[in-house]
Amino acid sequence: QVQLVESGGGLVQAGGSLRLSCAASGRTLSSDTMGWFRQAPGKEREFVAAIRWGGGGTYFANYADSVKGRFTISKDNAKNTVYLQMNSLKPEDTAVYYCAAGNWGVMPDKYAYWGQGTQVTVSS
Repeated sequence: QVQLVESGGGLVQAGGSLRLSCAASGRTLSSDTMGWFRQAPGKEREFVAAIRWGGGGTYFANYADSVKGRFTISKDNAKNTVYLQMNSLKPEDTAVYYCAAGNWGVMPDKYAYWGQGTQVTVSS
């Protein structure tokens, strides 16, 4: 059974930064796609970023247009942990952020395992 635990959320002013972490346990997820999604009140869960092993020491990453250039996803296989570095945060980034593990894609149903979520609030 895979467990994902997010941390690093909090309250930050617009323009600030946060780094979210997602620690996985249960099995090694080095070959899985790891993704971040977010859900704001009254809205559907939306894709933020994903990363997967590309072979030959490389990774592929994909980002939602709304976060491209501001957020960076990374993965530490030795720690079985994925990170989301969020810079230049905007009030519209306020949401519960979820870590997920599964197959490459931007739709939530591509991911079989989910964390419990961590709240990110950006004040204006």
